[in-house]
Amino acid sequence: MIPVVDHILGQFSRDLGVDLGTANTLIYVGGKGLVIREPSIVAQHKKSKQVIAIGENAKKMIGKTPLSIITVKPLKDGVISDYDTTLAMLSL
Repeated sequence: MIPVVDHILGQFSRDLGVDLGTANTLIYVGGKGLVIREPSIVAQHKKSKQVIAIGENAKKMIGKTPLSIITVKPLKDGVISDYDTTLAMLSL
């Protein structure tokens, strides 16, 4: 009986793979392939921590932001070093 339920529920779900890399974050969707390949960088407001940009847009901002905005790499040496920023990056 369980294989039947798994088969029915499988019709309504997708396989999803997320690779949080130090340089790039990759997202794979079953049946579609690699759908997102973006740098693991977040631009955020310094005090409020509000996310301004992620990925390629944030990478373009490195070294060009006003003092109130910082660019952060939330993954260092293959490990999540800033959990809240990583969560914000994946939420957008």
